[in-house]
Amino acid sequence: MTDCLFAAPDLIADAQTRFDALTNYQTTVRSTPSAGVPVEVRYCYRKPGFIRMDFIRPHAGAVLAYNPETDKVTLWPFGFHTFPRLALAPDNPLIQGPNAHRIDRSDIGALLGQIRELQRHGETQIVGHEALGSRHSVHLIISGAPEHDAAGGACYQLWLDVMTGLPIKVIRADRRGELIETVLMEDLRVDLPEIEPFL
Repeated sequence: MTDCLFAAPDLIADAQTRFDALTNYQTTVRSTPSAGVPVEVRYCYRKPGFIRMDFIRPHAGAVLAYNPETDKVTLWPFGFHTFPRLALAPDNPLIQGPNAHRIDRSDIGALLGQIRELQRHGETQIVGHEALGSRHSVHLIISGAPEHDAAGGACYQLWLDVMTGLPIKVIRADRRGELIETVLMEDLRVDLPEIEPFL
């Protein structure tokens, strides 16, 4: 499995294909911005775009749920299905994360789309195999040409899990090489028979 993934002609395209084929996934996301407060959430995704984020820190207990059918986000500040319950647009600044992240553009598919756009006008390097905790990964660096910066950064370092082919660590930097954020996706599991409710 490791050699098969490493030999793929385009590992980002392969990751996109694997994302397109899954029905759901669940992970613990740990995001550390270069400036600001680290964020840790339990993240659940289900096709065609339902997203639930249970906050561990900050705002422990708060839950955000995005419904792609209504294009609305439900916020429960004190826990799922508790009072109060707020309905918000996904671009509401109240619920945007560090670096203006939006919940409706927070899934792995959206990340891969940004990276593929950068890749189209840049270069991709395979650094090699690396262990991340108990997982084995392939480390890539995707750098864009200055005139074709993708939204969100000019350089991505990406670690793809050899079992799922999906990202488990991302480092974003700007065109000067300054760190924007580091994101870890721990305990990534795909195609679960049961997943947290979204509504």
